Amino acid sequence: MPIKDAGKKYMKVTLKNTKKNRKVRGAYRSAVKNLEKAVADKDTKKIDEYLKLSQKALDKAVQKKALKKNTASRKKSRLNKMVVAAKK
Repeated sequence: MPIKDAGKKYMKVTLKNTKKNRKVRGAYRSAVKNLEKAVADKDTKKIDEYLKLSQKALDKAVQKKALKKNTASRKKSRLNKMVVAAKK
């Protein structure tokens, strides 16, 4: 536990940011899981829908600074690659 007031304030800020980041991270992780499930089931209609949703969620995470731009780009690239392989 911090002693100084600035340290106490920083703990509050960190807690607030952690909650925000967890919410954003959970959104894109669940979108990616739905996409992976659709790919496993080979449901082409749902694959396209979930791909859009997962890309949107990753972009939102970058916008809210929960993810870095290159990380999101790499994840989107891998998801696209997975979808193309599943459609063959």
